[in-house]
Amino acid sequence: MKFFKNAIRFIKETRVELKNVKWPTKEQAIKYTKMVIYMSLATAIFLGSLDYLFNLLITKIL
Repeated sequence: MKFFKNAIRFIKETRVELKNVKWPTKEQAIKYTKMVIYMSLATAIFLGSLDYLFNLLITKIL
């Protein structure tokens, strides 16, 4: 029974906390999503370039 009481209390407290959350607007969510995509692409290009360069160097050395 203690498990169920704790679970119910947890759910109630979670609902109260979710009411305090400041959710982003649709425009903000789109803006932040684009930022994440662009940064991910930039990181992928950077790391891919480094991998390509190191691969060329190792191939030349060996």
